[in-house]
Amino acid sequence: MVSSTSADTDLETRSREPRSDEERSDDQGSDDSHPDEKSSDESRSRPRSAWKWARDHKFRSIAIALVVLLTPVWWSLGNALANPALGSSIGGRLAEWFREHGGASIVVWAENTWYSHHPPPVGGKPAKGAIPSGTHTHPQQSRSSSSATSVVVPPHLPSPDPVPPIASPAAPGEGQWQPAGRTVDGLPAVYETYMRPDAVHTSVVVGVAWMDTDLLGATLYSGSMIPGGGPWQYTAPVGPQAATSLVSAFNSGFLMSNANGGYYSDGKTAYPLRDGAASFVIYDNGTATVGEWGRDAVMAPDVESVRQNLDLIVDGGQPVPGLDANDTSKWGYTLGNQVYVWRSGVGVTSDGALVYAGGPNLNITDLAAVLAQAGAVRAMELDINTDWVNFSTYASSDPTASASAANGTTLLPGMSGTASRYFEPWWSRDFITMSVRPGLPG
Repeated sequence: MVSSTSADTDLETRSREPRSDEERSDDQGSDDSHPDEKSSDESRSRPRSAWKWARDHKFRSIAIALVVLLTPVWWSLGNALANPALGSSIGGRLAEWFREHGGASIVVWAENTWYSHHPPPVGGKPAKGAIPSGTHTHPQQSRSSSSATSVVVPPHLPSPDPVPPIASPAAPGEGQWQPAGRTVDGLPAVYETYMRPDAVHTSVVVGVAWMDTDLLGATLYSGSMIPGGGPWQYTAPVGPQAATSLVSAFNSGFLMSNANGGYYSDGKTAYPLRDGAASFVIYDNGTATVGEWGRDAVMAPDVESVRQNLDLIVDGGQPVPGLDANDTSKWGYTLGNQVYVWRSGVGVTSDGALVYAGGPNLNITDLAAVLAQAGAVRAMELDINTDWVNFSTYASSDPTASASAANGTTLLPGMSGTASRYFEPWWSRDFITMSVRPGLPG
């Protein structure tokens, strides 16, 4: 009789002994698959694994190559998104970057699509406080009425008449002028008013500024982006000396690639001037006007600066014949002009005053109508879109204090960039300043 312990030991010993070839063959034969089938599976799996590795490796290589190749693009785009000179909003900066890198048509499509689906409301009333109420009497009237004191009043233009409403009846205060900015020897040099630009969208309000060119002289500040080139005598930021007489500043025109016109300043032509183009012209004594180049103004020794942008939108005191809001070629390709967006323009009155208009929800015909209604005999469109429309005035409780971002006010609260943009060293677009004429006390 064999004990269980002896049997276990014998079994363990036998399990450690080498197996014969026959035994190994039996073990292999007990497997469900045949040797030839396993070899076939292995041969098929190896090419698949190799192909997968090569495929993955190829895709990784392509991805790495794309990242390397596009690094300058990411760098450029990143810098653009961080650059406030390209717009006060991320969307504006992205649009400018695409425009500069061959994507203008995509930007136009996107902007047109967005604005077309966000039209201004029909009817309604202006928001509370959008149109200040009350009127103002020109200081000259009160000063000159006193016979007790002889006051020498500097030469100046008559104060502007109230603007007849386009939408009727007029809202309280609509079209009534209010003084703005620093005075010149006690006289307002800038007046502002507010009005509705058409009789359909009656809740929309735009701002209008009137500037006395007898009291104020104009200067064109040139930018590193618009028009580019340089160096320029006047460029952002407004310096300490110029700030002592600054009264107002406002945006200029389109990118030169879209302006369909030229640029001249500091005795050099950055872009050739075009006959027939709408032109903002500044003479060496600071006098400024708006007109058709070659008809209302020509090159002469006293011409200091010329900024052209498209064609006149007001001529002879009326919107130009055939002005069509659906024409997307004559008035620039930046946006189809049937779209209601932020727009701006500047004109000249019959007595030489400058009139600026700007605001939201305007098409080209609305802008022309507002400028003509405000007294412009000739007017041109300036820049458009939210990020670029800006008119600012500067005033302090101390009339001798310098203009600064701290004492600046925009024409409309919704204007982008605030009144500080012209004091920023990074501001790279051209703009226009109106300052107290030399020899006149501020």
